[in-house]
Amino acid sequence: MLVKVIIVFLGFMALIAFIGRALFPSALPRVLRKRPGAPRCGRCGRYLIGEKTCSCGGRAK
Repeated sequence: MLVKVIIVFLGFMALIAFIGRALFPSALPRVLRKRPGAPRCGRCGRYLIGEKTCSCGGRAK
């Protein structure tokens, strides 16, 4: 009986989490959000691979 109560409780909590993520996707922490695209240089527009700055002096955006 106690196991059934625990399973129902955990299922209910998972359901609440799914509904919350569907209604408020922007409430996720920044670490869990997906980037819209690959990082690019803000100055020249080249793709940045493995670095945060570009050789032209611009930074990633």
